[in-house]
Amino acid sequence: MQLLASYSHVSLYLHDEGPFRALEAQWQGFMSSAVLRHTIGEVLDHARQQQVTAWIADDRLLGPVRPADLEWIAREMLPELVKMGLRRFARVEAADPLNKLLIGQVQETAEPLLPFEMRTFTDLLAARAWACG
Repeated sequence: MQLLASYSHVSLYLHDEGPFRALEAQWQGFMSSAVLRHTIGEVLDHARQQQVTAWIADDRLLGPVRPADLEWIAREMLPELVKMGLRRFARVEAADPLNKLLIGQVQETAEPLLPFEMRTFTDLLAARAWACG
């Protein structure tokens, strides 16, 4: 696991030890809508540069995310992952019960429409093992 970048609200790691090259985003704390959307843009840039085929979203420490931001993620971010050729998306559930519920609902709605596999985990190591292959 290699540290790619560290921002105030997310640390990015690259896993290239398995059949799937994975980007891991460890989210930390609350972000305003503007900061969240800008940061997601930066994370997507790293994912494109590294030509990842898997994504690990470690949401355990993620602060509250507004429903409008979750809609934006579904509308703007998920299609970008499709364009990149993503094959696996592992999400480690948020500790915050409301985030867990809201993010889970967005995933449940989006999952049948996406060409890549999505799985939800409570354990980061299990998420990494599955995402990397």
